[in-house]
Amino acid sequence: MGKQLHENICEERMFSSIFNKHSKDLHNFLYYKFGELLNPKDKVQEAFVKLWENCAKVSPEKAKSFVFTTANNLMLNETAHQKVVLKHQQTKPKTYTNENPEFLMQENEYHDKLQKALANLTEAQRVAFMMNRIEGKRFKEIAELLDISTKAVEKRIYGALEKLRKDIKEL
Repeated sequence: MGKQLHENICEERMFSSIFNKHSKDLHNFLYYKFGELLNPKDKVQEAFVKLWENCAKVSPEKAKSFVFTTANNLMLNETAHQKVVLKHQQTKPKTYTNENPEFLMQENEYHDKLQKALANLTEAQRVAFMMNRIEGKRFKEIAELLDISTKAVEKRIYGALEKLRKDIKEL
């Protein structure tokens, strides 16, 4: 009994001994209980990692119980996680919207009008407008990229806006 007081799982020799003695039995236990699908080898390793992390708190007599309980809990957690994953895989995304068909039709018509109006812009206007409105670039950045003055960028964008307003109203 005096010898057991001095033995500590944190010693590499003792930990290796416990690992060699119980790892195969633990793997077989998990494999028989849960099957190969949930990776019992990984759970055995994780259980022994947790034993190592808690080596000062666990006595050598309770090491087997600790790793078996820990590994079993890890597998139960993994099983619960797989059930959640399966549930979400079976959930179908909704294929309907709250918008009425008239709104959807108007939205499509407006989109078509906008595309036609953008196609009617000059290339210079379209490039400056898209860089500003789509990419969020400022006039100064656009001017540097296109190697033109800031005033020229302003003129192109304002011209594009006027033309778009006019074309979309006509369509």
